[in-house]
Amino acid sequence: MASLNVGNLGEYLREQRRNAQLSLRQLSEAAGVSNPYLSQIERGLRKPSADILQQLAKALRISAETLYVQAGMLDEREREELETRGVILADPSINERQKQVLLQIYESFRKENGLGTEETEGGDASGKAGGSAVTPPSH
Repeated sequence: MASLNVGNLGEYLREQRRNAQLSLRQLSEAAGVSNPYLSQIERGLRKPSADILQQLAKALRISAETLYVQAGMLDEREREELETRGVILADPSINERQKQVLLQIYESFRKENGLGTEETEGGDASGKAGGSAVTPPSH
């Protein structure tokens, strides 16, 4: 894990806040973070926790993983993998078994390309779907 890059995080947050046309006070209220604390984060004086970053991301309507990358908590490749998994898991048009099979296929492609992890975080592609054949659901 990289060290926290607080200065760049603050600048990035300020830019995102301005792009969203929010005042410091509006963002602090939307995120449930005190106005002085948010100001200190933006000026690079405070190191926010992952929870605070998640609250800020939600209020700014951006990916929390993007803020984690900016804070040095996550590298870009990990962020992309987590976002891909998140999109698959959040898709309401496929059932849980299909999601697990799709995650298994995704992980097998990553491993084939030398990007796979030894152990998938959270067990998302841990073989819960059972079997290797992909069959259509019986609705």
